[in-house]
Parts: sequence; structure tokens; C-alpha cells
Amino acid sequence: MDKLLFNCYIGYFLLCSLLVVHGKELSCNQTPYPQVCKHYIDITNTLSTLDASSSSFHDMALKVTMVQAIEAHKLVSIMELNNFKDKRAKSAWEDCLELYEDTIHHLNHSMRSNNLNDKLTWQSTSIANHQTCQNGFIEFNLPSHLNYFPSMLSNFSKLLSNSLSISKAVALSSSSLSSTKQIGGRKLLSDGFPHWLSASDRRLLQATEGTPKADIVVAQDGTGNYKTISEGVAVAAKLKGKGRVVLHVKAGVYRESVDIKKIVKNLMIIGDGIDATIVTGNHNAQDGSTTFRSATFAVSGEGFIAKDITFENTAGPQKHQAVALRSGADHSVFYRCSFKGYQDTLYVYSQRQFYRECDIYGTIDFIFGDAVTVLQNCNIYVRKPMSNQQNTVTAQGRTDPNENTGIIIHNCHITSSGDLKPVQSSFRTFLGRPWQKYSRTVVMKSNLDGLINPAGWSPWNGNFALSTLYYGEYMNTGPGANTERRVKLWPGFRVITDPTEAVKFSVGNFLAGDSWIPGSGVPFDVGL
Repeated sequence: MDKLLFNCYIGYFLLCSLLVVHGKELSCNQTPYPQVCKHYIDITNTLSTLDASSSSFHDMALKVTMVQAIEAHKLVSIMELNNFKDKRAKSAWEDCLELYEDTIHHLNHSMRSNNLNDKLTWQSTSIANHQTCQNGFIEFNLPSHLNYFPSMLSNFSKLLSNSLSISKAVALSSSSLSSTKQIGGRKLLSDGFPHWLSASDRRLLQATEGTPKADIVVAQDGTGNYKTISEGVAVAAKLKGKGRVVLHVKAGVYRESVDIKKIVKNLMIIGDGIDATIVTGNHNAQDGSTTFRSATFAVSGEGFIAKDITFENTAGPQKHQAVALRSGADHSVFYRCSFKGYQDTLYVYSQRQFYRECDIYGTIDFIFGDAVTVLQNCNIYVRKPMSNQQNTVTAQGRTDPNENTGIIIHNCHITSSGDLKPVQSSFRTFLGRPWQKYSRTVVMKSNLDGLINPAGWSPWNGNFALSTLYYGEYMNTGPGANTERRVKLWPGFRVITDPTEAVKFSVGNFLAGDSWIPGSGVPFDVGL
């Protein structure tokens, strides 16, 4: 018994059987919501889907959360449509249906995976989904419609937080007990691409002359297999067993909304170059679309790659939230792409994403979301907003301190676009503001032009999140990089001077959700 209790302590809940009552209580007491934990663990014996005699506490917590996710989806599914006669409310409700289904998918994968980094990523995505469901109603100023949702959904959010905290503790324990450096790390290779890209995918991305052999060709002039991107994607969905599917979109302006669902995996879309191949739309908050649903191009399928293409939303600043691209695709890569919009241009929604040598244009919160995101060697162009607005480059949406998410801007250039430059002094521009309580954004080794306000960062609303956010700057250059007048009274802001702190946000470490081990003596890996 002493050995078992010792393992429980060292492993942060690992090997704690439900049969060990003291171990169960200790574990629940260390979660953010111990009473919710104890309540649902106590009733597991009545659920035939759980085997209390063989599950570790970690597995048990995930199973309980999974059961409640299924229940939540079922209850939301059978809500009477009469409750949502308003077009905007119906749009938000439809988001919830999709998001809870996605949560079941990710929790199911978390239960089956032995990779702790994957678990953290997928459980963080589940929290983002739950928050986004609520956001749809809040955006439309319809918070009363949330009363239609079962009261148990408030406990569901606490279960998600509890299970994530347990997974995080297990991950930290595993890391501290292992003698292997960079467990699960995904370094950048010498060619500048993430380790998890296959050799064939790197060759495709590196191709500079001509176009790789395409499985599907889309061309408006009739020289391809199809005339719309959506038609090409529909065909790609039927080629599941092929492996990587390459879809070539020839030069042209494609006025359509594209939504690539999670069943379409390992799809690569190649255009003929930035501003040569353009997919464009103008959905926005003012036309009854939620921010989530306003994207011109949305992708959820794992392993998605895009190269040499422009994603655009032309709604303009007066239409407020209007997304050009939304990505919830795990291990997605965007290379030499352009994202053009105003407010909410690039929605880095969830999971692990890598952007390299891309151009991003916008005004307010135009790089936002709750993904594990690194933008590297990119140009970030701040546009001219409306006369009563100020610009904010980022709005990161981490709602739970244990999420492994954040927006990392590395070796990029932040400057004015052509329309802002002549009137740059008339508008204030900030690096970001805290959309959610645990917002995390780091800008490092980037060039910041003089448009950046000396304070650097802007509050969201009063003191909200100022002590819980993580905003960092490391070794930036340019006239906007001076940190002497930054928001030093914000407890969550820091000028990073220690390279062992900065290296945690490199592609090799942060994109895998791992921390660099300071004892390695290597302040920068290949990716930094």
C-alpha cells in the first residue's frame, strides 16, 4: 500500500485505482473543481461503460468526461428548433451541434492515445469548443438563449477542466521522471520544416519550379477536373486510402465558401502563388454569421497543408468579425500563403498549426484563437481601421491555465500596410489584448516598426486577465521594440531575458507542447 501511495504522489494520479479511496480523494482534491470530480467519480459504478476495477484515476476522469460529452451532445441535439427561430440564434445553435460532436471525437482519441502531448492538445480543443458554443450566443447579444441549454453543461465545463488538469499533471510527472530530453518534441529540421512533416511532404512544399503532380485540378477556365474548390475537396474526401492528396487550384478568383471537415485528412492544396490563386468571400457578423461560421475558408481535417494561395474576406472593417481562414486542423501547415481581412482575419481556432513565410493583413484581433500556433518568418501588415477604432494584432483565447495553447510570433516583421502608412500616427496599434482569462502570446526575435504603441499591449476590459495572462517579448528589434514604456504594471506581462524561457516557445518545443529542459545547456534549438 505504501508503494502504491508513493506512486500516486510521484505520478500525480497515475496508477490510482478507484478501489483506493484515499487515493481518489487526494486526486480529486488536487483538481480545479474537487466537488464535481468527487460527484461524478462516485456515480461511475452505475455507468456500464466504466470499469472501475481496472482504470487509473487519469483514465477514469477522461471516461467520465466522455460520458458527459455524449450526454451533452444528445441533449443539445434534441432541443426543439422552435427555441431558435431567430436566424442568429439558430446559427449559434448549429455551431454547438458541430462543436460538441467534435469534442466527442477528440475525447475519444484522448482516451485511446498514450501520447500525453496529444491528450493535452485534444483536451484543450474540447475546452475551446465548449467556449465557442457559448460565444456564438454572446456575440449576438443573446445570452438568455443559453438558458435553453441543460444546467449540467456548467458542470461539463468543470469536468473538461478537471480532466485537463489531471493530464497536465501526468505530463509534468512523466517529463520530470524521464531522463530523455524533449519527450515528444518536434524539432525543425535543417530545411526549416517541422519534424512531423514527412519527407515527401517537405519535397512538395519545397518545390519552386512547376507544380507537383496533382491528383485533382481545379480551374475556372475549364482546363481542370472541376471549376470550384468545394467540388475538388468533395472528391478528395473519397480518396481516403490514398495517403496525401494533392489538389492544385489554378490561378483565378474563387468566390466560394470552403469548409473542409475532419474526415478529409492529409489534403494538400497548392495555388499558383499569392494573389494569383485567391479564394474570397464576405460573410460576417452583420449578416447573421457567427465568427466561427463567417470564415471564407475553414479546415478541420488533420494534416492539412496549403501553399501559394490567398485567403480573403472582403466584408471590410464596418462589418466587424469577418474571418478569411479558420483552422482547427491538427498538424496543419500554411506555407507562402496570404490572409487578407480586417477584424478577425486569421482564426487559429484549435490544435497544432505552423505558418511560414506568410502574409497576414488586418485591423482588430486579426490573429486570434486558441490553437498551439507558431508564425515564423511571416509579414504581418496592419491595415487602416475605421476612424473610431484602434488596431490589435492578436487576441489569444486560452480559457484554462492548463491548456497548452498560445500564439507565438517568431522572426516576423510587423508593419503598416499601404493604406495605413500615410495616416499611421492617427491610429494606435498594439501587439494584442486578452480575449480570454489566460491569454498567452509571445513575440520574439521579430522586427517591430514604429506603428506599435509604446505600451505594447491593450487591455480587453478594465483589469480583466491582466494578472492571469502571459504576454512576453524576447529580443525584438526595430523602432517599435523598445520595452521601456510597456505595460509593466500588468502582472502577466514580461520582457523575457532568459533564453531558457524563450526556447519554450520555439517550434521544436511549443508546437509539441513540451518545455525545453534548461539543463541541456542549449538555449536555442534549430527552430529558434
